[in-house]
Amino acid sequence: MSVTLQPDDFDISSELDALIGGRTSVGAAVTFTGLVRDMVKDQRISAMTLEHYPAMAQAELERIEAEAHAKWPDLTDSRIIHRFGTLEPGDRIVLVITLSSHRQVAFEAAEFIMDFLKTRAPFWKKESLADGQSDWVKASLKDDEALDRWKEQ
Repeated sequence: MSVTLQPDDFDISSELDALIGGRTSVGAAVTFTGLVRDMVKDQRISAMTLEHYPAMAQAELERIEAEAHAKWPDLTDSRIIHRFGTLEPGDRIVLVITLSSHRQVAFEAAEFIMDFLKTRAPFWKKESLADGQSDWVKASLKDDEALDRWKEQ
Protein backbone atom coordinates (compact mmCIF):
# COMPACT_ATOMS: atom_id res chain seq x y z
CA MET A 1 0.00 0.00 0.00
CA SER A 2 1.30 3.39 -0.90
CA VAL A 3 -0.07 6.94 -1.17
CA THR A 4 1.87 9.86 -2.60
CA LEU A 5 0.81 13.50 -2.93
CA GLN A 6 3.01 15.40 -5.35
CA PRO A 7 3.08 18.38 -7.71
CA ASP A 8 5.01 16.50 -10.39
CA ASP A 9 3.72 14.22 -13.13
CA PHE A 10 4.05 10.45 -12.83
CA ASP A 11 4.87 7.61 -15.22
CA ILE A 12 2.09 5.03 -15.26
CA SER A 13 4.23 2.15 -16.59
CA SER A 14 6.99 2.73 -14.05
CA GLU A 15 4.49 2.87 -11.18
CA LEU A 16 2.76 -0.32 -12.36
CA ASP A 17 6.04 -2.20 -12.84
CA ALA A 18 7.27 -1.12 -9.41
CA LEU A 19 4.04 -2.19 -7.71
CA ILE A 20 3.93 -5.60 -9.39
CA GLY A 21 7.61 -6.08 -8.66
CA GLY A 22 7.85 -9.49 -10.29
CA ARG A 23 5.06 -11.03 -8.20
CA THR A 24 3.65 -13.97 -10.12
CA SER A 25 0.62 -14.34 -7.83
CA VAL A 26 -0.91 -11.21 -9.38
CA GLY A 27 -3.50 -12.09 -12.00
CA ALA A 28 -5.04 -8.65 -12.43
CA ALA A 29 -3.76 -5.11 -12.37
CA VAL A 30 -6.30 -2.34 -12.76
CA THR A 31 -5.14 1.21 -13.39
CA PHE A 32 -7.18 4.37 -13.44
CA THR A 33 -5.73 7.69 -14.53
CA GLY A 34 -7.69 10.91 -14.10
CA LEU A 35 -6.93 13.77 -16.48
CA VAL A 36 -7.71 17.48 -16.61
CA ARG A 37 -10.44 18.08 -19.21
CA ASP A 38 -10.44 21.10 -21.49
CA MET A 39 -14.20 21.70 -21.35
CA VAL A 40 -16.83 21.81 -18.64
CA LYS A 41 -20.46 22.72 -19.32
CA ASP A 42 -19.56 24.16 -22.74
CA GLN A 43 -16.85 26.38 -21.28
CA ARG A 44 -13.16 26.02 -22.13
CA ILE A 45 -10.86 25.36 -19.17
CA SER A 46 -7.37 26.87 -19.24
CA ALA A 47 -6.19 25.35 -15.94
CA MET A 48 -7.21 23.53 -12.79
CA THR A 49 -5.67 24.33 -9.43
CA LEU A 50 -5.76 21.67 -6.71
CA GLU A 51 -5.18 22.78 -3.13
CA HIS A 52 -4.94 20.61 -0.02
CA TYR A 53 -3.74 20.38 3.56
CA PRO A 54 -0.87 17.88 3.19
CA ALA A 55 -1.18 15.96 6.48
CA MET A 56 -4.99 15.76 6.27
CA ALA A 57 -5.00 14.66 2.64
CA GLN A 58 -2.27 12.08 3.21
CA ALA A 59 -4.08 10.61 6.22
CA GLU A 60 -7.45 10.44 4.43
CA LEU A 61 -6.05 8.77 1.33
CA GLU A 62 -4.17 6.26 3.48
CA ARG A 63 -7.39 5.61 5.41
CA ILE A 64 -9.44 4.90 2.29
CA GLU A 65 -6.69 2.69 0.89
CA ALA A 66 -6.68 0.68 4.16
CA GLU A 67 -10.48 0.49 4.01
CA ALA A 68 -10.28 -0.96 0.50
CA HIS A 69 -7.83 -3.61 1.71
CA ALA A 70 -10.15 -4.48 4.61
CA LYS A 71 -13.19 -4.65 2.32
CA TRP A 72 -11.38 -6.84 -0.25
CA PRO A 73 -8.98 -9.15 1.63
CA ASP A 74 -7.82 -10.60 -1.71
CA LEU A 75 -6.51 -7.19 -2.77
CA THR A 76 -2.79 -7.90 -3.15
CA ASP A 77 -1.56 -4.31 -3.23
CA SER A 78 -2.49 -0.77 -4.25
CA ARG A 79 -0.95 2.55 -5.18
CA ILE A 80 -2.49 6.04 -5.16
CA ILE A 81 -0.80 9.14 -6.54
CA HIS A 82 -2.66 12.45 -6.40
CA ARG A 83 -1.19 15.64 -7.77
CA PHE A 84 -1.67 19.17 -6.49
CA GLY A 85 -0.85 22.60 -7.85
CA THR A 86 -1.87 24.14 -11.15
CA LEU A 87 -2.47 21.69 -13.98
CA GLU A 88 -3.40 22.24 -17.61
CA PRO A 89 -5.85 20.33 -19.83
CA GLY A 90 -4.43 16.90 -20.67
CA ASP A 91 -2.30 16.73 -17.51
CA ARG A 92 -2.64 13.69 -15.28
CA ILE A 93 -4.25 14.37 -11.89
CA VAL A 94 -4.55 11.00 -10.21
CA LEU A 95 -3.37 7.42 -10.55
CA VAL A 96 -4.96 4.45 -8.80
CA ILE A 97 -3.51 0.97 -9.25
CA THR A 98 -4.99 -2.13 -7.65
CA LEU A 99 -3.57 -5.65 -7.80
CA SER A 100 -5.26 -8.96 -7.09
CA SER A 101 -5.14 -12.55 -8.15
CA HIS A 102 -8.55 -12.03 -9.85
CA ARG A 103 -9.93 -9.14 -11.90
CA GLN A 104 -13.22 -8.53 -10.06
CA VAL A 105 -11.48 -7.63 -6.79
CA ALA A 106 -9.03 -5.33 -8.59
CA PHE A 107 -11.81 -3.55 -10.51
CA GLU A 108 -14.10 -3.14 -7.49
CA ALA A 109 -11.33 -1.87 -5.22
CA ALA A 110 -10.19 0.65 -7.85
CA GLU A 111 -13.76 1.91 -8.30
CA PHE A 112 -14.22 2.17 -4.54
CA ILE A 113 -11.03 4.21 -4.14
CA MET A 114 -11.93 6.50 -7.07
CA ASP A 115 -15.47 7.08 -5.81
CA PHE A 116 -13.97 8.23 -2.51
CA LEU A 117 -11.34 10.41 -4.19
CA LYS A 118 -13.96 12.08 -6.39
CA THR A 119 -16.26 13.02 -3.50
CA ARG A 120 -14.51 12.96 -0.13
CA ALA A 121 -10.78 13.45 -0.59
CA PRO A 122 -9.75 16.75 1.00
CA PHE A 123 -8.70 18.53 -2.18
CA TRP A 124 -10.17 21.80 -3.35
CA LYS A 125 -10.31 22.23 -7.11
CA LYS A 126 -10.62 25.55 -8.89
CA GLU A 127 -11.23 25.62 -12.62
CA SER A 128 -9.85 28.63 -14.46
CA LEU A 129 -11.79 29.35 -17.62
CA ALA A 130 -10.41 30.68 -20.88
CA ASP A 131 -12.52 33.85 -20.46
CA GLY A 132 -10.60 34.70 -17.27
CA GLN A 133 -13.26 33.61 -14.78
CA SER A 134 -12.72 30.85 -12.24
CA ASP A 135 -14.93 28.70 -10.05
CA TRP A 136 -14.48 26.14 -7.28
CA VAL A 137 -15.64 22.64 -8.25
CA LYS A 138 -18.35 21.01 -6.16
CA ALA A 139 -19.03 17.27 -5.88
CA SER A 140 -22.03 16.27 -7.96
CA LEU A 141 -25.05 14.29 -6.83
CA LYS A 142 -24.04 11.57 -9.31
CA ASP A 143 -20.62 11.27 -7.62
CA ASP A 144 -22.23 11.08 -4.16
CA GLU A 145 -24.57 8.33 -5.37
CA ALA A 146 -21.60 6.37 -6.73
CA LEU A 147 -19.96 6.49 -3.30
CA ASP A 148 -23.21 5.56 -1.52
CA ARG A 149 -23.41 2.22 -3.34
CA TRP A 150 -20.45 0.95 -1.28
CA LYS A 151 -22.36 1.43 1.99
CA GLU A 152 -24.70 -1.38 0.95
CA GLN A 153 -21.90 -3.89 0.48
